[in-house]
Amino acid sequence: MEKKAIVLNVNNQDYELYINPKTLLVEAIRDYIGLTGTKRGCETVSCGACTVMVNDMAVKSCSILAIQCQGMKIITSEGLEKNGQLAAIQNAFLHEGSYQCGFCTSGMLMATSALLKETKKPSKNEIKESIEGNICRCTGYNSIVRAVEGVANGKYKEGSL
Repeated sequence: MEKKAIVLNVNNQDYELYINPKTLLVEAIRDYIGLTGTKRGCETVSCGACTVMVNDMAVKSCSILAIQCQGMKIITSEGLEKNGQLAAIQNAFLHEGSYQCGFCTSGMLMATSALLKETKKPSKNEIKESIEGNICRCTGYNSIVRAVEGVANGKYKEGSL
């Protein structure tokens, strides 16, 4: 199949790519752009490790073609920090121990970031619902819920450690 030229806006930067039209967004982000925070997990939309935000909505990047995302704003876990300052949710994950092996962390960060953009003070049930499509085999989820609650309650702010 002939490659097509597309432009993706990832973390507020435009990338011109020449890709097969069947290239998944996760492949474009990792293999063409070189951002490795977005993980390839199950590639069946089951684990959530590949979650990114597309127009502020959590999307599993193994479920969408890169070409479908032209003209949209894509944010990966690398795009959460600004000018060397961690996002509040990143600080919360660090302080609450919401990671262990780290494989699911970027997907969890993106799912919870999307939730916090939509709902400033989510309930515990809303937090659990936002991450129910993301699998973590290490933390047991409680520390992730505490981290999101901490951000919603103002305990964690943007900044460096």
